[in-house]
Amino acid sequence: MLEMRSAGVCLASILFAAGCGGGGGGGPDTGLGTQAPAKICPVFLPTSPWNTDVSGVQIDQKLSDGYLAQMNASRNLHPDFGSIYGIPYQYADDSVSKTPVTFEYASESDPGPYPIPANPVIEDGSDAHLLVIQTDECKLYEMWQASGSGSSWTAGSGAIWDLTTNSTRPQCWTSADAAGLPIWPGLARYEEAKTGTIDHALRFTMNNVQAAFVAPAEHYAGGNTDATLPPFGLHLRLKASTDLSAATPQALVVLTALQKYGMFLADIGSDWYIGGAPDMGWSDDDLGFIKTLTGSDFEVLPPGPLTNNCD
Repeated sequence: MLEMRSAGVCLASILFAAGCGGGGGGGPDTGLGTQAPAKICPVFLPTSPWNTDVSGVQIDQKLSDGYLAQMNASRNLHPDFGSIYGIPYQYADDSVSKTPVTFEYASESDPGPYPIPANPVIEDGSDAHLLVIQTDECKLYEMWQASGSGSSWTAGSGAIWDLTTNSTRPQCWTSADAAGLPIWPGLARYEEAKTGTIDHALRFTMNNVQAAFVAPAEHYAGGNTDATLPPFGLHLRLKASTDLSAATPQALVVLTALQKYGMFLADIGSDWYIGGAPDMGWSDDDLGFIKTLTGSDFEVLPPGPLTNNCD
């Protein structure tokens, strides 16, 4: 799922106004930054829910309509990423030393230590997500509300994911987001989009979410017990009947992924905001086509058992 260069990649890159020499975005000068590393790690196993083709899954129309009725489905989609905004990430190797981190929610956090470059890229805003892919270990390190410098770091919570397995959080444990899901595997990332394909599910947010979760989520937040609201981890798919004939190139790659792999409700936030990483290779005008679609262009896949008793 990480970028692999080939003649096909170069051809696809023409659509994205990008050469074959590297990604569009820069990064810190320590570690490997946001440039694709020489070692390509898997992003979980092919059987992971993130990597599963759900285009042929049958839906329960009544159940789907019921959830969508509570999800402001008339609202337009919003790509929560672009040339300068989104959730950033960085690669690091063994040259980046690991640092102890003090967590506010230590009982639900992996203690670490965490590989933190000298000048890490951290998401702007109160969430302050810090995502690092350690390529020698093939592990993903994610923190929420990260703050610090040098050898002194704190965060609200932190999670470590083994990318060579289908690792999950213990039941009822948070991660760097409210659903107890990994963030990075659900981001629309330019380094892969410029090849012409995003081959995994994405993540999205809603404002009103039930205090419950379904797999692959392992955690919930908030106190809304209204059972008609969508739970964390709910899996949605863009309808195959959605007309994408006028879609612009970058938007088409994102929307095609949503038809094949769908997206998971991962956190509380603005309705129908789809997660991605910032990169100067993204065209904000091109991605604007995504905003012409609404929640009613989606359908809800049948969820598994619901958990709402973590207290």
